Amino acid sequence: MSTRRALLDALRSGPVSGPELADDLGVSRAAVWKAVEALREEGFEVGSTDDGYVAPTDPAYCAAGIEFGLDAPYGVDYHDSIPSTNDRARRLAEEGQSDVAVVADEQTGSRGRLDRDWVAPSGGVWVSLLTRPKIAPARAPLVTLAAAVATTDACRAAGVDAGIKWPNDVLLRRTGGADPDAHESKAAAERGGEKLAGVLTEMEGEADRVSWLVVGIGVNANIDSEALPAGATSLRAVLGGDVDRRRSVIRLLDRLAELGADPDAVLPAWRERAITLGRRVRVETATGDVVGTAVDVEPPGALVIETGDGRVSVHAGDCDHLREA
Repeated sequence: MSTRRALLDALRSGPVSGPELADDLGVSRAAVWKAVEALREEGFEVGSTDDGYVAPTDPAYCAAGIEFGLDAPYGVDYHDSIPSTNDRARRLAEEGQSDVAVVADEQTGSRGRLDRDWVAPSGGVWVSLLTRPKIAPARAPLVTLAAAVATTDACRAAGVDAGIKWPNDVLLRRTGGADPDAHESKAAAERGGEKLAGVLTEMEGEADRVSWLVVGIGVNANIDSEALPAGATSLRAVLGGDVDRRRSVIRLLDRLAELGADPDAVLPAWRERAITLGRRVRVETATGDVVGTAVDVEPPGALVIETGDGRVSVHAGDCDHLREA
């Protein structure tokens, strides 16, 4: 463990003296002091008392601020502004790195599925997690579903009633039934609710193994709804105030680590949070539209649709929620 991370972990339990930490890690007191100064330069304001170093009461939104309190075994690569967290994570993968969460306050060249534009201004939660899971590429969709579950849970922990539209859109759940609300845009109505967050997964691998996998997550957190496209909303707009993005990222990464360690828990958790199941849907696939009632999701993440001709399993496509007849 690095001196920096060890210092952050030690600060979680209270004041820690430089000599004590130096002895525990087998490093010099000068090395501990350098680690403290590096944290301060990063924006993590470590205090000094008679009992030793103490953590800030309200850590900043920075790499150290996120790592402080993080149980998941990930490092954090933070940027105030970056074109794309996914692009940065891919470059880190090419350098041989792993288990790194790239976090940005703002993305200037972000994109969604199918290279669609994705608005990612300052104030959102923009994070791309690079891992090297020991799974076959065919099971990679489970990671995407796990990311949707983790994102939904982070939104709910912030106080917003979120749900999942297949496969990985996180939406504000309606409170007035299945039919669209009068104020909703057509885009929101077709999704099944206003969009809070999305997931974009990329990977490289061979037929039998994944070399690396990047799961990019974008949450409209502390953003004014006027800055978002039609059909989208933000945590700020729903709650009427800002959320603690640092805590949201920590919850998100910790939950992802939990699900990564227990793949069998992913589909049951996804079903519990789904707003697509039980709805009439239309899924646009490469071979045509599939229309019917979504009844289940099966490994590794296919949507099962009851149609007039029987059940069909759809592995990929754009899903719209239809109004009930």
